Amino acid sequence: MSLPPVYATREDVMRALDIKLTARNAGQVDRALQSASRGVDGLCHRRFYPETATRSFDWPDSQYRPSWRIWLDDNELISLASITTGGVAIDPSNVVLYPQVGPPYNRVEINLGSSAAWGGGNTHQLDVSMTGLWAGCPLYETQVGALTAAVASTSVTTVAVDGAASALLGVGSVLRIDSERLLVTGRTMTDTGQTVGGAGLTAQANSVTIPVTNGAVFAVDEVLLIDSERMLIVDIAGNQLTVQRAWDGTVLAAHTANTSIYAARTLTVTRGALGTTAATHADAAAVVRWDPPGLIRDLTIAEAMNRVLQEQAGYSRTSKTSSGAKSTAVETLSLESLRTQVYNEHGRKARHRGV
Repeated sequence: MSLPPVYATREDVMRALDIKLTARNAGQVDRALQSASRGVDGLCHRRFYPETATRSFDWPDSQYRPSWRIWLDDNELISLASITTGGVAIDPSNVVLYPQVGPPYNRVEINLGSSAAWGGGNTHQLDVSMTGLWAGCPLYETQVGALTAAVASTSVTTVAVDGAASALLGVGSVLRIDSERLLVTGRTMTDTGQTVGGAGLTAQANSVTIPVTNGAVFAVDEVLLIDSERMLIVDIAGNQLTVQRAWDGTVLAAHTANTSIYAARTLTVTRGALGTTAATHADAAAVVRWDPPGLIRDLTIAEAMNRVLQEQAGYSRTSKTSSGAKSTAVETLSLESLRTQVYNEHGRKARHRGV
């Protein structure tokens, strides 16, 4: 069983930190992201990632609701595919989802103009079952690129994407290709088919221009590998790539002309994630990224950074008061303010009702 999705990527945290993290810190960052994301869930009393699933509800139960209404509580709904009560199917058109400003929806009501009704099972326990897409926020998705090779099997665990997708994805991203969702768990380098042009690159930080045959196959923010040095593309002008050298803690080095250029375009993924079914996908199929709400992503990055820095300091970081005296722990006001903003915007203010 795979871990739940996180609300930011490994790359988000590594770029946000002032210190230079290397590949050996990846596991540490991933752990921090997982705990930070679950901390956000706990703070807000809801889960934000999308999941296709069947969930069951008692009818009637102790909430003393009207005979036509089911409160979903923290099982907030994006879209409803099917519904049964007492083992009998109800046409989804015979129910109404609320609030009308949703999704997400926090209650389902029988359309009083229909003949449908809840109940009919032998007992009240789990009498009503609903299948749909569940999440504690609206579904935000962005098409980031396309596959560069078909996914011909439901069991393969790697997919190849183009440069645009590579620049906009990271370890922790939630993807959708056709109707299948995938979790990105790793990235490896792929030969781009391009080489270093001109006279090559010197071992100097100001040697930042890489001539290539076709600049259109690259994207700003894409990470390249030339020999053993990683570089970040910061600008593209025609067939000239402007890069930041010695990226990801690698060592600045000289590179001769015609050296192959690799890019992190092969993604290791968990197939059929979040209640979907693994399927085959055609070459050039669209790659769609799920985006958590901005404040949720920001807080996850901030909490993960705080955990990484505290762990590296042996949880002994201290701060100074205005008088110069040391306090016993670091708890920045900006982080606490961000937590308050997230709770005010996205938190469920009661355990048994969406607000």
